[in-house]
Amino acid sequence: MQCVIRRMTLDDVPAAERVSDEGFYELDSRSRRLDEPEPSRRTAAHREVWIERTRHFVRHDPEGCWVAEDETGMVGMATSFRREVVWCLATYAVLPGRQGQGIGKQLLAAAMHHGRACSRWMLSASSDAKAVRVYHQAGFDLHPQMYLTGTLDRSAIPVVDRVRDGSAADIELMDSLDRAARGAGHGVDHELMLGAWRLLVSDVRTGSGYAYVDERGRVALLAASNRRTATRLLWAALADGPDEVIIGHVTGANQWVLDVGFAARLTLKQEGYLGLRGMKPPAPYVHNGALL
Repeated sequence: MQCVIRRMTLDDVPAAERVSDEGFYELDSRSRRLDEPEPSRRTAAHREVWIERTRHFVRHDPEGCWVAEDETGMVGMATSFRREVVWCLATYAVLPGRQGQGIGKQLLAAAMHHGRACSRWMLSASSDAKAVRVYHQAGFDLHPQMYLTGTLDRSAIPVVDRVRDGSAADIELMDSLDRAARGAGHGVDHELMLGAWRLLVSDVRTGSGYAYVDERGRVALLAASNRRTATRLLWAALADGPDEVIIGHVTGANQWVLDVGFAARLTLKQEGYLGLRGMKPPAPYVHNGALL
C-alpha cells in the first residue's frame, strides 16, 4: 500500500499516541525476558502527558513532527525539535505490522531535515535492533544507557541542605547549565515541564544545578555545574520520592549516579542507548527520554 509522509497537525496527536503506544508495547513484548512481567499499555494519566507533550512539539516545531499514513489510516509517526544548535528526536514509532517496509527511515529523514542547521544531535533509543541500526547508519554514536531500580534504603539518605523549590525565575540559570552540558538550553520546554513537574534547584557559591521530578516522583531531568551539586540534587529528589525507585537514562559519563544508586541499595540494569552526533555524553547530566 502506498504510504504518504506529511506534517503532523494538532488533530493528529491522539492517533499518533495510539500508534506510539502500540509500537512500544510490541517492542516491550518482544524484548521481555521470561523472568519479567508482561508489559502494560499506557495509563490514562500517562496518555494525557504524552498528548500534551506532543502538542507542545507540534506548536513549537511543526517542521519537526511527521506522520505516515495510507488508506488504512496512520501507520507511523515521529516528533523532533530544535533548541538553539541542538536537534532532538522526541519519539518515533511505526505500527508493528508495517515495520520493515522503509516507513521508519522516511519518517526519520523528514524529522532530521528539521535539524539540518544544527551542529549537535541527540536521541534516546530503545534496544530494538532495527531502530538502533537505522540510528547508527544515520551517523549517531551509540552510548549504552543504564538504569537503577529497587526499594530505596532510606537509612542511606544523607542530610541534604541548600536545595529549594524552583520556579520560572530559574529558567535563565537552568538554560545556562544546559548550554554548558549539552550545548543548548531547553528554552520553551521549561513552560511544559514547570506546568507538570516539581522543580528542585541548588544555587550556591560552590555550584549550581536543577532537577525536575515527574508526576510519579522520579527524576525526569537533572543538570548541574559539578558532580557534588548533582549528587545533592539526586539525593534530595530520592528523599522526597516513593520507596520504589527508578533512575533512568544514566550514561557511563555519569558515574556519580551509580555512586548514589549503589549507596541507596538499588540494582543496576542496562537498557537502550543515547544516540549522539557532534557531541559527547553530557555530564553531570541525567537526560530526559523525550526532552533530552
